[in-house]
Order: sequence, then structure tokens, then C-alpha cells
Amino acid sequence: MTMTMEELKDLTADKVVDARGTSCPGPILAAKKNIGAVTVGGVMEVLATDSGTKKDLPAWSKKMGHDYLGDFEDSGYLRLFIKKAK
Repeated sequence: MTMTMEELKDLTADKVVDARGTSCPGPILAAKKNIGAVTVGGVMEVLATDSGTKKDLPAWSKKMGHDYLGDFEDSGYLRLFIKKAK
């Protein structure tokens, strides 16, 4: 269920996790640590500068049973969105 960049920009995340400046597996560990604070159906946004996060986070989301909504680059960093499914 990937959303367009415009849809993602209009999305208000229930939790924003700033993992900028950390390299793999930092952003994934930050997502893992913070997903518990999001209610089922809620959205978590992960901010990251590590380009590997773009493939790691969707894989982690799928493995954990969450929906990866998509990502886009904004001012030199990535904004990635996950919808908590369980």
C-alpha cells in the first residue's frame, strides 16, 4: 500500500522518530524501539540520512506485519512512513 509523495506530505504521523545521523542498523532499531508508542492503525514517521534505510525499513515492516506507506526525500534526508497493523 504505497502512497504518493503528495499523500505522504499531507500525512500527520502519530509518532516521529528522528534517526538522522545514524547508520544501519540505527534507524531500524529506533523504529523497533518506538513502534510500541503508536496505536494500531496509527502512523510512525522515521527520519533518516542513511540511504540503506530505504530498503531496510520496508523489509522490517513486512517482517513485523506492519504496512510500509512509502518514503520521500526532504532537504537532504529521508522521510519514511509505517502504519502499525497489529
